[in-house]
Amino acid sequence: MKKGAVLFLLLALPAILAAGEGPSVERGKELFNGSTLGTNGKSCAGCHPGGRKLEKAATYAEDDLAEIINTCIRKPLAGKPLPTGSDDMKSMIMYIRTFASPAK
Repeated sequence: MKKGAVLFLLLALPAILAAGEGPSVERGKELFNGSTLGTNGKSCAGCHPGGRKLEKAATYAEDDLAEIINTCIRKPLAGKPLPTGSDDMKSMIMYIRTFASPAK
Protein backbone atom coordinates (compact mmCIF):
# COMPACT_ATOMS: atom_id res chain seq x y z
CA MET A 1 0.00 0.00 0.00
CA LYS A 2 1.34 3.44 -0.88
CA LYS A 3 2.06 6.09 1.76
CA GLY A 4 -0.68 8.37 0.40
CA ALA A 5 -3.29 5.64 0.74
CA VAL A 6 -2.17 4.82 4.27
CA LEU A 7 -2.29 8.49 5.25
CA PHE A 8 -5.78 8.80 3.77
CA LEU A 9 -7.00 5.77 5.73
CA LEU A 10 -5.52 7.08 8.97
CA LEU A 11 -7.14 10.47 8.47
CA ALA A 12 -10.50 8.98 7.45
CA LEU A 13 -10.63 6.33 10.17
CA PRO A 14 -12.26 8.50 12.89
CA ALA A 15 -15.06 9.49 10.51
CA ILE A 16 -15.55 5.90 9.40
CA LEU A 17 -15.73 4.65 12.99
CA ALA A 18 -18.09 7.46 14.06
CA ALA A 19 -20.48 6.81 11.17
CA GLY A 20 -22.28 4.08 13.13
CA GLU A 21 -22.65 6.23 16.23
CA GLY A 22 -24.91 9.11 17.12
CA PRO A 23 -28.64 9.58 16.89
CA SER A 24 -30.53 8.00 14.00
CA VAL A 25 -34.05 7.21 12.88
CA GLU A 26 -33.06 3.54 12.85
CA ARG A 27 -32.03 3.66 16.53
CA GLY A 28 -35.26 5.48 17.38
CA LYS A 29 -37.28 2.79 15.62
CA GLU A 30 -35.39 0.11 17.53
CA LEU A 31 -36.11 1.81 20.87
CA PHE A 32 -39.76 2.52 19.97
CA ASN A 33 -40.47 -1.08 19.00
CA GLY A 34 -38.35 -2.81 21.63
CA SER A 35 -38.94 -3.30 25.33
CA THR A 36 -35.61 -1.94 26.59
CA LEU A 37 -36.96 1.47 27.65
CA GLY A 38 -39.11 -0.03 30.38
CA THR A 39 -39.11 -2.68 33.03
CA ASN A 40 -42.43 -4.36 32.31
CA GLY A 41 -41.82 -5.86 28.86
CA LYS A 42 -43.93 -3.24 27.05
CA SER A 43 -42.89 -1.02 24.15
CA CYS A 44 -44.01 2.32 22.75
CA ALA A 45 -45.38 0.41 19.75
CA GLY A 46 -47.71 -1.49 22.07
CA CYS A 47 -49.81 1.66 22.57
CA HIS A 48 -48.87 3.36 19.29
CA PRO A 49 -48.60 0.70 16.57
CA GLY A 50 -47.27 2.36 13.45
CA GLY A 51 -47.15 5.68 15.29
CA ARG A 52 -50.92 5.79 15.83
CA LYS A 53 -52.02 8.90 17.76
CA LEU A 54 -48.55 10.48 17.52
CA GLU A 55 -49.19 12.43 14.32
CA LYS A 56 -49.76 15.72 16.17
CA ALA A 57 -47.14 15.12 18.88
CA ALA A 58 -44.59 14.55 16.12
CA THR A 59 -44.88 18.26 15.27
CA TYR A 60 -44.25 19.54 18.80
CA ALA A 61 -41.14 21.46 19.82
CA GLU A 62 -38.23 19.19 20.70
CA ASP A 63 -38.38 19.93 24.47
CA ASP A 64 -42.11 19.24 24.59
CA LEU A 65 -41.76 16.03 22.64
CA ALA A 66 -38.90 14.90 24.90
CA GLU A 67 -41.13 15.50 27.93
CA ILE A 68 -43.94 13.43 26.39
CA ILE A 69 -41.51 10.62 25.55
CA ASN A 70 -40.18 10.55 29.12
CA THR A 71 -43.70 10.61 30.59
CA CYS A 72 -44.52 7.51 28.56
CA ILE A 73 -41.27 5.84 29.56
CA ARG A 74 -41.88 6.58 33.27
CA LYS A 75 -45.57 5.65 33.42
CA PRO A 76 -46.77 3.04 30.88
CA LEU A 77 -43.34 1.46 30.42
CA ALA A 78 -42.26 1.77 34.08
CA GLY A 79 -38.78 2.81 32.97
CA LYS A 80 -36.11 5.37 33.65
CA PRO A 81 -36.42 8.62 31.64
CA LEU A 82 -33.89 9.30 28.92
CA PRO A 83 -31.53 12.25 29.42
CA THR A 84 -32.83 15.12 27.27
CA GLY A 85 -29.72 15.59 25.13
CA SER A 86 -28.80 11.91 24.84
CA ASP A 87 -28.39 10.15 21.50
CA ASP A 88 -31.24 7.81 22.44
CA MET A 89 -33.62 10.72 23.12
CA LYS A 90 -32.58 12.43 19.89
CA SER A 91 -33.13 9.14 18.06
CA MET A 92 -36.60 8.75 19.56
CA ILE A 93 -37.49 12.30 18.54
CA MET A 94 -36.18 11.71 15.02
CA TYR A 95 -38.24 8.53 14.68
CA ILE A 96 -41.43 10.01 16.14
CA ARG A 97 -41.11 12.95 13.73
CA THR A 98 -41.61 10.42 10.90
CA PHE A 99 -45.21 10.04 12.06
CA ALA A 100 -46.13 13.70 11.48
CA SER A 101 -49.14 14.16 9.25
CA PRO A 102 -48.35 15.89 5.99
CA ALA A 103 -49.39 19.55 5.84
CA LYS A 104 -52.76 20.06 4.21
